[in-house]
Amino acid sequence: MPNQNVSQRLHNELGRLIASTPPGGRLPSEPALAEKLHVSRATLREAMRTFETQGLIRRKQGSGTYVSHPSAVIDTGLEVLESIERLAERIGLPVTLGDWKLDIRPAQAEEAQALNLSLGAPVIAVVRVILAEGRPVAYLIDILPEDVLSPDELSTGFTGSVLDFLARRGSPALHSSRTEINAVTASPEIARSLGIQRGDVLLRLIAYLYAVDGRVIDYSYSYFLPGYFRFHVVRRVG
Repeated sequence: MPNQNVSQRLHNELGRLIASTPPGGRLPSEPALAEKLHVSRATLREAMRTFETQGLIRRKQGSGTYVSHPSAVIDTGLEVLESIERLAERIGLPVTLGDWKLDIRPAQAEEAQALNLSLGAPVIAVVRVILAEGRPVAYLIDILPEDVLSPDELSTGFTGSVLDFLARRGSPALHSSRTEINAVTASPEIARSLGIQRGDVLLRLIAYLYAVDGRVIDYSYSYFLPGYFRFHVVRRVG
């Protein structure tokens, strides 16, 4: 592991290179950059991971590393449940729905427990990618009981937010959400969908959406690129 002086020098030089490269510009190849900065490729790769999780660069397998420079960051508290679309609209960040799919399948053990269903009961799985400024920034998975949502309802006009869809429909009436937050490494499937490297760090929110009758009607996993999202919680002093 490089010492602190080498790490700081490398971080500073990479930062200057990225800042001087226009969005969409391609950085030198990894071997060339490592030679230029007088570090090993392993050390360079670790330093570049920091800038990637900040959303400043994007590595494409077999193509190279490109500069992103996000124009805006979604910085929000978690006290109020809102969709990415609503949050992005408030700061003028254009977001769109990327690839998505909807499946009806048997509930897995964890899903059945979360939704209080019998193992193997049919559920609707909505999986999609959200784009910001044309770049994949979030990978979302919602699991709902079959009686809460039908595939036909999302066949037209779905923009990516199951929360917004349910809120507009008004039934069942929504009450609250419980959310768990942690950092995870990207699986091969999610890394491909977000255009990042397997093992890169993502923010993950696991959420239970409750109706007013106390029933969990949506069990979801949301994976976010840290460079485009910052979450915080306002707490009172006890």
